[in-house]
Amino acid sequence: MAKIKNLTVKAGWISVILNTLLFLLKFWAGTITGSLALIADAWHTLTDSVTSVIVIIGGKISKRPANEDHPFGYGRIEHIGAIVIGVLLAIVGFDFLVESIKKFNSHEKVVFGPVAIWVTAFSIIAKEGLAQYSFWASKKSNSQILKADAWHHRSDALSSLIILVGIFLGPYFWWVDSVLGFIVSIMIFLTSFEILKRDAKSLLGKSLNPEIVDLIVIEVNEGLKKEVYLHHLHLHEYGNHSELSCHIKLPPEMSLQETHEICTKIENIIKLKFNYITTVHPEPLKPQLDE
Repeated sequence: MAKIKNLTVKAGWISVILNTLLFLLKFWAGTITGSLALIADAWHTLTDSVTSVIVIIGGKISKRPANEDHPFGYGRIEHIGAIVIGVLLAIVGFDFLVESIKKFNSHEKVVFGPVAIWVTAFSIIAKEGLAQYSFWASKKSNSQILKADAWHHRSDALSSLIILVGIFLGPYFWWVDSVLGFIVSIMIFLTSFEILKRDAKSLLGKSLNPEIVDLIVIEVNEGLKKEVYLHHLHLHEYGNHSELSCHIKLPPEMSLQETHEICTKIENIIKLKFNYITTVHPEPLKPQLDE
């Protein structure tokens, strides 16, 4: 368990070190060639280092146990960290979108050399390797912030791949570098949007998938061998665990002891089958009136 908890922090430090080295390489290559696309990609990589620091901090805080002030723990700090990552990406994307348009309007041509090819190729391999490791670590540790960081690495690898293709087209088209810068900025925007959309939903709360609701109802009714009219299901996510609240209907003459036992059984069934910590609210079952 301790090893799993340390995965997020470990992945964060690996990302910080590797991305800082890649930033220096890309920035150097972009400077000596005058390539806006390479410099944009370098800053994209540096934001990976910044966001990985957020991953480290978020990973440590999110593992703190629940207390009186935070009875549901600190898991949602991961969603907050992921949103910070998304905002940083959007800022970087906007900046290079503006710079790409300026460069296109000035008709600037860039001559790429062997240095740009080797640095970009190395970046693709390194970033995709880092993305694969982060995806694996996020599954092991059930970390949303690490998953967001993995997609950030993947977007950087893809942007470097596009730049590598553009490098070979550079001698034939003057506008290649500005267009590549534009494409990289759009990719950064898309990554930012996906991260913000996913984690904002988790913070604001989201409804359960109707198919999962149907499965929960079936499992509960089969486990109890009776229908309890399960309804009003709401899912509350807290980072690495989720809590479910729901209502059931029981005969009004049922004793408190029987009601308690049924609620406990439902909580155990849902925990076993779906891994949700559940709170059940019983309601009196109103008799059907004859028409």
